[in-house]
Amino acid sequence: MMGFNFDNSYLSLPDEFYSKIDLNKVANPKLFILNENLAKELNLNIENLKDKEGVEILSGNKKVSGGSYIAQAYAGHQFGYFTMLGDGRAVLIGEHIVDNKRYDIQLKGSGQTPYSRNGDGRAVFGPMLREYLISEAMHKLNIKTTRSLAVVTTGEDVFRYTRKKGAILTRIAKSHIRFGTFEFAQRLLGYEETKLLADYTIKRHYKDLENEEDKYVKFLYEVVKNHAKLVASWQSIGFIHGVMNTDNMTISGETIDYGPCAFMDTFNKNTVFSSIDTQGRYSYKNQPIMAYWNLCRFSESLLLLIDKDKDIAVKKASETVYKFHELFEKNYIKLMKNKLGLIKDNQKDKNLIQNLLDLLEKYEIDYTNFFVNLTYENLDELEIFKIEELNFWKNEYMSVLNSQKISKEEIFDIMKKSNPVFIPRNNIVQDALDEAENGNYTPFMKILKDLENPFDYNEDTKKYSKVPRKTKYPFKTYCGT
Repeated sequence: MMGFNFDNSYLSLPDEFYSKIDLNKVANPKLFILNENLAKELNLNIENLKDKEGVEILSGNKKVSGGSYIAQAYAGHQFGYFTMLGDGRAVLIGEHIVDNKRYDIQLKGSGQTPYSRNGDGRAVFGPMLREYLISEAMHKLNIKTTRSLAVVTTGEDVFRYTRKKGAILTRIAKSHIRFGTFEFAQRLLGYEETKLLADYTIKRHYKDLENEEDKYVKFLYEVVKNHAKLVASWQSIGFIHGVMNTDNMTISGETIDYGPCAFMDTFNKNTVFSSIDTQGRYSYKNQPIMAYWNLCRFSESLLLLIDKDKDIAVKKASETVYKFHELFEKNYIKLMKNKLGLIKDNQKDKNLIQNLLDLLEKYEIDYTNFFVNLTYENLDELEIFKIEELNFWKNEYMSVLNSQKISKEEIFDIMKKSNPVFIPRNNIVQDALDEAENGNYTPFMKILKDLENPFDYNEDTKKYSKVPRKTKYPFKTYCGT
């Protein structure tokens, strides 16, 4: 009746990779929001999902026919330290098939599992709204991401220092296979289990490699390539993930886990938002470095599959992972050139980009607003170009731009598609979440409406260009789930 079409291939793996879960029912589930556009894409029955039985399914109070209801086991390096993890507060309902594509449907905040480590397995309303909003914003900004189908309130309180409203989020992903899933298999199970996991993952995500020679090296390369593209897209948009642990890096190359994430306002390469990242390990400038570090940890789990000779395996893996640097830079430079309307190659491009970023940082200029103004405003009238160094940069930029001999319309079109007017600024998002937790949902719903078209320059989206006033203490984000 809901439109689900499950085929749970993950159950073909050994039992050690998951635990079957009994339902952890909640007292009084109510649907707060359903992502109707996503539901349509998944061929789900919107009206039935909204009714009582649908809400029972989305709250984890009732099983749906064909579901697997498992919590996945995995490990991970958290802030550099290896630890055993697993779905401590999530249950995978099943793998939904639509148009020959497979999607995990997971309930986040659904209660205790064997991996809860003394936690309650529940989630808080505010952080679930944050994930819903930010994941949908990322999707609209054309960045690969997991998505959110629904948020259901549970009618129960959750205790996180104080009493909070409980909620469950339905997350959609190409899969929840993580770097940490492979670390778990290699470190805690063994060769055969790691091979089974690798073969399963290749079949699911990189089917063209199944019969290739050196398929595990090629598999590693595809993961490297996807993450070079993903992190380049984060950097180009000013997004800071906040918790780039290996358990939060997906084999599919989707952004996952929107805990203490945020978007940069004033450009500063040292920007870090997460309250728990006291050393700046996952700062803006470190995201490419940490992606490479995480890929190294992932590659270590594949060594025995790559070659029985350890020295050969290490050489092949190292050479493959090292390609991340070149791939990342290639993707990043292309994205930044698009933001500047630089379509043709010029030997000055890279220096032009780096000089700009240095100036944005030196003069504490808002990252998003600069590129919006560059796209839509008369540059000669912009106040910032009265600064001598920035004016010199502008003249260099205009010289390169004009040398392309491309129409202004073509340049404008590519800049418009590359420079969002709307980003979910931290202060606006936090204010909306605070209001929602106090029962006023209007600001949250307004942001959701505006993020539908983040590249449209209009009165609704222009208001997001207002930069929050500077305070003595920098903005901090909290996982809070």
